[in-house]
Amino acid sequence: MTKWEYATVPLIVHATKQILDQWGEDGWELVQVVTGPDGNSLVAYLKRERA
Repeated sequence: MTKWEYATVPLIVHATKQILDQWGEDGWELVQVVTGPDGNSLVAYLKRERA
């Protein structure tokens, strides 16, 4: 059975692509982006297969 690990990452609006590209290079897959708890920021949820 596949086992996963997860990460939550705050996103900076002017650097979203660079942040997600870097996590993608490290093997993370974007699952969802949601509004942060303050209502203004964004938070990315990512997953990757556990080694």
